[in-house]
Amino acid sequence: MNTTQSTQQTPREPAVWPTLQATDAPALIDFLVNTVGFLRTVVYEDGDRVAHAQLDWPEGGAIMLGSHKPDAEPGTWCVKPGSFGGYVVTARVDELYARLVDAGVKIVREIEDQPYGSREFAIADPEGNLWSFGTYAGEPRPAGATP
Repeated sequence: MNTTQSTQQTPREPAVWPTLQATDAPALIDFLVNTVGFLRTVVYEDGDRVAHAQLDWPEGGAIMLGSHKPDAEPGTWCVKPGSFGGYVVTARVDELYARLVDAGVKIVREIEDQPYGSREFAIADPEGNLWSFGTYAGEPRPAGATP
């Protein structure tokens, strides 16, 4: 199994990890890294397939993805390509929007201010997954809430 990995080693706090599968995982990884701006943290390859990839968002958070296995047994972890939707927090939403428009990325929701205070837009990646980018970073945890 081949791997590519960054040399930076930073411990992580427990987190939620969105996952997706792709028909052409190497191409989707290249799009998310080279066009959108995710960081290629690790990619484990098994021949021409991606067994597992971790892409980090520079401002926090990460996703995992791999090659779709259409012959996977029913009930196993298998997510149909193009069925993912995710929200990514960024303080640089206008800069990112302009860069993706210039790159010819399919915009599915134009950038606009939302009534709840966020500035957001959405794109479709080459597999058909939907990605929303905005400034809304979530509400603070209630007082006394424990992790």
